[in-house]
Amino acid sequence: MKITRIKTIVTCPDRNFVTVKVETDEGLYGIGDATLNGRELAVVAYLDEHVAPCLIGMDAGRIEDIWQYLYRGCYWRRGAVTMTAIAAIDTALWDIKAKAANMPLYQLLGGKSRDGVMVYGHANGVDIEETVDEVAKYMDLGYLAIRAQTGIPGLPTTYGVSEDKMYYEPADASLPSTALWSTSKYMHHIPQLFDRLRNTFGFDVHLLHDVHHRLTPIEAGRVGKALEPYDLFWLEDAVPAENQAAFRTVRQHTTTPLAIGEVFNSIWDCKELIEEGLIDYIRATVVHAGGVSHLKKIFDFAAMHHVRSGSHGATDLSPVCMGAALHLDTAIYNFGIQEYMRHTEKTDDVFPHSYYFSKGYLHPGDVPGHGVDIDEDIAAKYPYQRAFLPVNRLADGSMFNW
Repeated sequence: MKITRIKTIVTCPDRNFVTVKVETDEGLYGIGDATLNGRELAVVAYLDEHVAPCLIGMDAGRIEDIWQYLYRGCYWRRGAVTMTAIAAIDTALWDIKAKAANMPLYQLLGGKSRDGVMVYGHANGVDIEETVDEVAKYMDLGYLAIRAQTGIPGLPTTYGVSEDKMYYEPADASLPSTALWSTSKYMHHIPQLFDRLRNTFGFDVHLLHDVHHRLTPIEAGRVGKALEPYDLFWLEDAVPAENQAAFRTVRQHTTTPLAIGEVFNSIWDCKELIEEGLIDYIRATVVHAGGVSHLKKIFDFAAMHHVRSGSHGATDLSPVCMGAALHLDTAIYNFGIQEYMRHTEKTDDVFPHSYYFSKGYLHPGDVPGHGVDIDEDIAAKYPYQRAFLPVNRLADGSMFNW
């Protein structure tokens, strides 16, 4: 089965998505997600100019060989743009292979290890009381796990808090907007949120929290220690992870479970974290960590060190990425939890899919492939709109982590 065409499709049904469609001479095609929020067109150019011309005529069934060809053959390895492009091709090829076998993708990955994939939703509010109300709404929807974020007194904006409560999209302007941050205000306020949540809802619901890379190791240790009485499922992205060894300090000061990895591109970004047991959940995702092939390698490596999966699943990843992730979640032994931010109605129209939510779990469906397609006619109605993620500054005007 030869690759005859590789097409990139850019669409903006409430937010920008980049999709790859790989076509073959036997009439089968596969779909891959190539979205890199705020840098979408860089991936489009990489795919159109540097990937697609090389793959025409290749055997679509040689997934591992094509992965290595794109990774080793370019010489300039890794990086968000390169790995997102590789991921899109890899995901599309797995979609083709599963369709050719007339099986859902999870069957080719070893079959089911579970009957459903536990997911968590995002509850956020401008203050603690509004966050409490939003947690209650998610519980009413049947969620068993909920990430809780709240506004910080004295800060006009806070990561994870938005006017819409279901479809959070931080890339909100044609040029980057500026947010303000104060670590001291955050550290004093956030334990109050979880004290209130546990007093209101008890300990039957799993609660998660995202720091978004904003603390130093010792600050993260202090926050993790302060949150220990509230039994968090995890504390996410507590510090920037370029220096993996920094998590040794965090680990020495708290037993709160730690999760990180949504910005990781390869196994090398998390090797030390996993080998030394410095994290509990690895959050790398299909679209940014080299596709199904490479993410499975990461998860299998993590399983050797008692680290579980927790793939990123925000709205800046298309339903194509979610569909592929759910098949991998279903198959692997060391699954932990899957992030699930719901897409808007327009996005769901563009990307018809077989996965569905029921009683706190997502199910990938049983159609051949990964179960997600793209309606190109509907996609064409929503042209690309330039949108940037915000930047973050401290009170003195200096740049900080967003």
